[in-house]
Amino acid sequence: MKKREYRHKGGKRVREALADGEKKPVAVCDFAKNLNDHFWYGRTVSEGTKGPVVYEFTRRRVTLSRDGLPWKEVCPDVRRSPGKKTGYTFYISNAPLSTRLGTFVWLNGIRWAAEQCFGEIKSELGGDHYEVRKYNGWHRHMLTCVLAHFFLWRIKIKLEKKSALTHFATARNASRNRTADENILCNGNH
Repeated sequence: MKKREYRHKGGKRVREALADGEKKPVAVCDFAKNLNDHFWYGRTVSEGTKGPVVYEFTRRRVTLSRDGLPWKEVCPDVRRSPGKKTGYTFYISNAPLSTRLGTFVWLNGIRWAAEQCFGEIKSELGGDHYEVRKYNGWHRHMLTCVLAHFFLWRIKIKLEKKSALTHFATARNASRNRTADENILCNGNH
């Protein structure tokens, strides 16, 4: 490391910089491409319309850089899609470094459900129809919309169960009546 002077807001400051022979920062995508295959863990994230959604994940401790200088140490969660067209996505979390990779895999899978929930809130319950000027008003409006969505979701589940039970009971009674009619016909009692 060598010291480099620069000006900031009219004053002189000193910053440590990389010497000419030292390594340059590497992009996360390039870092991920150079990882050995046994560092990647394949996981089924969720069920999609075309079958299971499978990604490969890894988590490595790296040092981020700012302006070409070491900045802070983090553990980005890197995701890649297996196959011919491999795309890389990475997330930097404020979770503790001891958080397990499985937790991030689960959160990655549940993201679609959360996006769908907010989409339904905006389109069906007026989540985007607010006229507030402060955060507290917006927060109350969104909380009310989320609670209304949860309430309607629970009612829908209960009605589907009730409908399924009613359908099952009706089908069972119909089969019992059919059996009694068949018995009458077989015994010759009309």
